[in-house]
Amino acid sequence: MDLKITNCNNFFKIKGVLNRKNVGLFNNVFENVFERVNSLTISIEEIENMDRYGVSALTELHKQSLAMNKSMAIIGNGSKDLYDYFKSQVAA
Repeated sequence: MDLKITNCNNFFKIKGVLNRKNVGLFNNVFENVFERVNSLTISIEEIENMDRYGVSALTELHKQSLAMNKSMAIIGNGSKDLYDYFKSQVAA
């Protein structure tokens, strides 16, 4: 399945596969997003598969939110690698 990103206000739903082939689409959708919104919620509940490039894209978005002092929430069951990344950030 391809990547599909839908949004309503500050809530984005990602559906399908987030991988090396389509991470560019993800980056295009979220480019400069924190210049437009103060808070962002991303649902990853319907992501079927995510490789390390997808994890990296989400973690970079998180780093941008911290750098710009914006709020970002990722909801839903997603990639174990993504969960492990954020778990290690909390521990650090």
